[in-house]
Amino acid sequence: MAKIHPTAHVDGSAEIEEDVVIGPNAFIGPKVVIGKGTVVKANSYIESHTRIGAYNQIGPFAVIGTPPQHLAYKGEETYVEIGNHNLIREFVTIHRGTVQDRGYTRIGDHCLLMSYVHVAHDCQVGNHVIMSNNATLGGHVEVRDRVVMGGFSAVHQFCRIGSYAFVSGMTGVDKDVPPYVKVFGIPAKIQGLNLVGLRRAGFSKEQIRKISQALGIFTDGPATIREVIQELKDIFDDDPVILELIRFLENPSKQGIMRRKPYEGEEAF
Repeated sequence: MAKIHPTAHVDGSAEIEEDVVIGPNAFIGPKVVIGKGTVVKANSYIESHTRIGAYNQIGPFAVIGTPPQHLAYKGEETYVEIGNHNLIREFVTIHRGTVQDRGYTRIGDHCLLMSYVHVAHDCQVGNHVIMSNNATLGGHVEVRDRVVMGGFSAVHQFCRIGSYAFVSGMTGVDKDVPPYVKVFGIPAKIQGLNLVGLRRAGFSKEQIRKISQALGIFTDGPATIREVIQELKDIFDDDPVILELIRFLENPSKQGIMRRKPYEGEEAF
């Protein structure tokens, strides 16, 4: 049975599953679904059309499911979808999608969104993603699995962040960030392999060696992206770790793909 504080407001159309806890002064609006074991802490505001999975922690003053900050939005029925086992801390904001895109903003499973994180309309955030304090995603951004974003980092609309990438604090991302790299600067530039992240994720020495070789071909070669992709296929065949990089390169966003490392002695920003 759900435990709902008497000062909380829960709309009659909301679906609250068992063992949910809703704290003082929380607002749960229409067409909100909250899964088993989720805790919504005091003063949180979940406006509408939001589906939250099981065993999430929603921190105080989080604001979820509010309309997109988009001039083309005309009140259409769009959504926020949040998976399971996420920790969403105080003052996080997550906006609904737009009909100009998928119509929903999505957070995967096992993510940590620290205080004041902002996830704009139509963003797609994968699993095991960590976004540090004040990290911000513009609209239509895709963040793949196990990405770590440092504090006060920001991502331009429509960009993609590849799996296992590390975005340093105070970084401004204006192009797609390939998998496995670490980036820093304004605008962001590739600083090398995300070695610490790969080791923590359990990649073997041989896998890391292959990734390092593949990224060297990508970042340092004068060839076009199409030629880089073909060379990676020729060298690594169907190696699943390198296929992650190849597939990312095959589908760039309109912003283009970040590629070049800074030259020796060049400032990163």
